[in-house]
Amino acid sequence: MKRTHRLREDLTQLPDWMRAKKCPHKNTYLSGKRILPKGITGKEKLSALIEGVFLAYNSARLREGCQLFVKKMLKPEVTVGMSFAGALTPAGLGSSSVVPLIKAGFVDWIVATGANLYHDLHFAFNFPLHVGSHLVDDADLRKNDVVRIYDVLLGYTDCLMATDDILRGILVQPEFQKEMGTAELHHKIGRYAAEWERKTGLRNVSMLAAAYRCGVPVYTSSPGDSTIGMNIAGVELRGNKLRINRLNPSTAVNAPTSLGRAAQRAGGKSAVVLRGGGSPKNFMLQTEPQIQEVLRIKEVGQDYFFQVTDARPDTGGLSGATPHEAVSWGKVDPDRLPDAVVCYTDTTIALPILTHYALANHAKRSLRRLYDCRAELMESLVREYFAHNK
Repeated sequence: MKRTHRLREDLTQLPDWMRAKKCPHKNTYLSGKRILPKGITGKEKLSALIEGVFLAYNSARLREGCQLFVKKMLKPEVTVGMSFAGALTPAGLGSSSVVPLIKAGFVDWIVATGANLYHDLHFAFNFPLHVGSHLVDDADLRKNDVVRIYDVLLGYTDCLMATDDILRGILVQPEFQKEMGTAELHHKIGRYAAEWERKTGLRNVSMLAAAYRCGVPVYTSSPGDSTIGMNIAGVELRGNKLRINRLNPSTAVNAPTSLGRAAQRAGGKSAVVLRGGGSPKNFMLQTEPQIQEVLRIKEVGQDYFFQVTDARPDTGGLSGATPHEAVSWGKVDPDRLPDAVVCYTDTTIALPILTHYALANHAKRSLRRLYDCRAELMESLVREYFAHNK
């Protein structure tokens, strides 16, 4: 007590100019939670750890993103789009994190790289991937029929080629003999993936199967840039009528645009959760410039924005572009920048944490089943387009 008392006395001895200094915003700046966490015991629940220990730097951004997701994005009136770059499904993130989010109604539409969707099928077909090491001789892996995705190892013949064989058998079925958008393509493949899950007894391991069951539309920005596209091109040589160059880009661009617009026109809000950057990030965010710049429909951008990335913004690439930069393109509502969070870390760390935090702190939402009402939403977009462009 004496030491504290002396400290207070010392503070009263500050120079007159310092005590007289006007600091009208000081209390505002120092209004945040005091950084004085309790020592970790090993008995804490993950939510308590996030809220009590993730206090600064990127841990704080991850906490803010998790809280933004739970407290605002998951409100009933918000339509949530989620993008996935890279190859996350081979690391098990599809079955561990994305499938539970889909089942809980926490994601309403998805944009993913073709790699994520292709490797997702290994799980549906019950072909194993294995924990490995990145410190290996890749030439020796090739000799031993093994493929490496950093530290994930899988068989070339009994996983990759076996998946291709089943996929080609699916793509030649009658329902695929026409032109279609990527959402329809993935929904149809998802039906087969769901059936394979049932046959193998490994239910809830495939993102495409879960999206099919829950009516979540899944898009990809470049359908030819994956082994799914490669197999479509392969069966085309044998006369298959599903040609990859006929996957209608108009359908692919306008259909997802209609999803976010419909939410806002119905008095709701739209949110984007971006896991990584790249083409999926741009494809998800370009729905707003499509509305404003191309279709000339009045709009102000996404309401909520949460990105996890390891890319720097100063290189000029989209993967590292901030939500502030996105405002200049009309992708994010400038009035909503306080509800825009960027966390610089690895998605393989952040996504399981986000999934756990959301499931622990929010009840399941009703499924929107946006895939089932795609035609209706598109018709509404077309009507508004012509109303604004007479």
